[in-house]
Amino acid sequence: MSNLARRPGLLRWLFVAPALVYMAAFFGYPLIRNVLMSFQHYTPTTYFTGEAPFNGLANWRAVLADPLFTDALWHTALFTAGSLLGQFTIGLALAVFFSRRFRLSGVVRAVLLLPWLVPMVVSAVVWRRILDQEHGVLNAALQALGLSDGGVPWLSSPSVALLSAVLVNIWIGVPFNMVILYGGLQEIPRELYEAAALDGASPWRAFRSVTLPLLRPVITVVLVLGFMSTVKILDLILALTAGGPADATQTLGTVTYQLSFLRLDFGQGAVVGNVLVLISAVFAVLYLRANRADFGQGK
Repeated sequence: MSNLARRPGLLRWLFVAPALVYMAAFFGYPLIRNVLMSFQHYTPTTYFTGEAPFNGLANWRAVLADPLFTDALWHTALFTAGSLLGQFTIGLALAVFFSRRFRLSGVVRAVLLLPWLVPMVVSAVVWRRILDQEHGVLNAALQALGLSDGGVPWLSSPSVALLSAVLVNIWIGVPFNMVILYGGLQEIPRELYEAAALDGASPWRAFRSVTLPLLRPVITVVLVLGFMSTVKILDLILALTAGGPADATQTLGTVTYQLSFLRLDFGQGAVVGNVLVLISAVFAVLYLRANRADFGQGK
């Protein structure tokens, strides 16, 4: 018998080692560097001189005292909450609808997947043309129906631009929610619905008492993954509004981009990046706790 066979613990670590090395190299090291950078005066000259003086909490004070950061944090919360609510609600409704098979249901589902397959920048550019106040298709349709006179300033009004960005992101994210939730619905035994019907349960009662409880693990995954991808979104906002008008659509992602690549203040950009990492980490912990609770109930 070989030495590895006599040491099962060592053998297990050998199998885990490649994953640990990968995580340390591509996740751990960048994260540590980003944290250190937030406490340094890191400028473009640092790449040539290698000097990044330690400046303590100066970067953090500057970022947290900036009103733009507070506004961006609030906009990020509204954008994320509105997107998740819309994507999940519409995605669940479509998943329930398509769980009842009908003719051409597969074709319709395939068409609804298109927003998910198109690159986000392309979708944003197309929607920017659609929502244009002067020449957009949407305002032309509203005017033809007599619902608007001068056209709605979808992307040029500070009070409407963030809502427009949320609506576009909902359109992009609905297919993902629909596909995952549809797969979860297919795993629920049909016999449970038949038993509920025999007990006199209405469709709404069966949905609340059978569908939602059994779909809870899938719902948790959808919401957490949706949050992780939405809270840090950048390309959609840049292509759609570039953070405007009047910073009405600035989010933590766009502020990080502006600080790091437009103002070239990498230290302050790292601070906002660390805030995003912290927010994502909190929800990752909530996801793990929810999964643990579901597993315990299953046992």
